[in-house]
Amino acid sequence: MAGDEAADDAPPLDTEEALELLALGALIARKAAYGRQLAVRSARASGASWSEIGAALGTSKQAAWEAHSQWIEDQAEQHRRDGVSGMASHMADTARLLAGESGTEH
Repeated sequence: MAGDEAADDAPPLDTEEALELLALGALIARKAAYGRQLAVRSARASGASWSEIGAALGTSKQAAWEAHSQWIEDQAEQHRRDGVSGMASHMADTARLLAGESGTEH
């Protein structure tokens, strides 16, 4: 990294800037993961199989289903903890129905 900074003639970040950049990166990663799961839900709602979703994500149908199912559970737990964020129980139940059982295609 030092070579990159020298090539750009950009001054190094101070501690506050580096921490702000780190926090921004974490926020972007969370938003990207959330968007990915919304896209998975949209694909399921439009009739896509877990095999198709797994292929689009570059993974197996089982891995895609497990990741999505875990996301649903995390969202439900978040709502149980604070009562505001995440998914309320009825929303999580609907998402679970849409996701189907492990290995189901549609």
